[in-house]
Amino acid sequence: MLYLVPTPIGNLEDMTFRAVNVLKEVDIILAEDTRTSAPLLKHFGIEKKVFAHHQHNEHKAVSEIIKFLKEGQRIALISDAGTPAISDPGFLLVREAIKEGLEVQCLPGATAFVPALVNSGLPNDRFCFEGFLPVKKGRQTRLKALAEEKRTMIFYESPHRILKTIDEFISIFGPERQASISRELSKLYEENVRGTLTDLKLHFENNPIKGEFVFCVGGLE
Repeated sequence: MLYLVPTPIGNLEDMTFRAVNVLKEVDIILAEDTRTSAPLLKHFGIEKKVFAHHQHNEHKAVSEIIKFLKEGQRIALISDAGTPAISDPGFLLVREAIKEGLEVQCLPGATAFVPALVNSGLPNDRFCFEGFLPVKKGRQTRLKALAEEKRTMIFYESPHRILKTIDEFISIFGPERQASISRELSKLYEENVRGTLTDLKLHFENNPIKGEFVFCVGGLE
C-alpha cells in the first residue's frame, strides 16, 4: 500500500488523527525534505525510517520504491507541507504504482489553494489550478493562453517574484481585474489581500513580502 499523507501548511493542529495513525503504522516514510519533516514527526511521536524523496531523485528512486511495495512494505509519502503531488513530488510514483497494480490511497487533508480560493471572495464553483508558472521558458506563452480564461485562476508564487508576477498579470489581465493574495495561511501572520491587481501591487510595494503565496485571479467576465 502506498499512502499519500497531507501535512499541515502551517498550523500543526491541522494534522488529522488518521494522518498521524497512518504515519505510525507504515514501514517507511518518504519525505520531500527529511530536515523539514523531522520536527513534525517528532511532535506527533512518529519514529519510522525516513528517506528523502524529492524532485532531484524521484525518477531514480521510483523503481526501488515499487520493489519495496511489491514485497509488502507499507509506504507513506509526505511533502514539506500540504498534499503530496500538488506542486510537489508524487505524481511519478503514483502513476507507476497504479501501472503495477498496487493500491494507492490519498488521505484528505491540508492543501494551500483551497482556503485561499474559498476566502478570496472570487467565484469558486469553477476554477483552474495552475500551480507555479514556468520561471523562464514558456512563462509568457502560458499567461497569454490564460488571457481568455473565464474561471478563477489559482497560482503559487515565491516571495521574491511576487511583484514581478503582479506586473505580468496586470499586463495580461488588465489593472482592474479582481484578485486575491493569501500568504502564511494558517500561521500566526496569515494575511489575505483582496482587490484589483493594482490594489495588490500598491499593497505589496509598501508592505513586507514574506512567506508562501497563493495568488487567485478572477476570470474574464
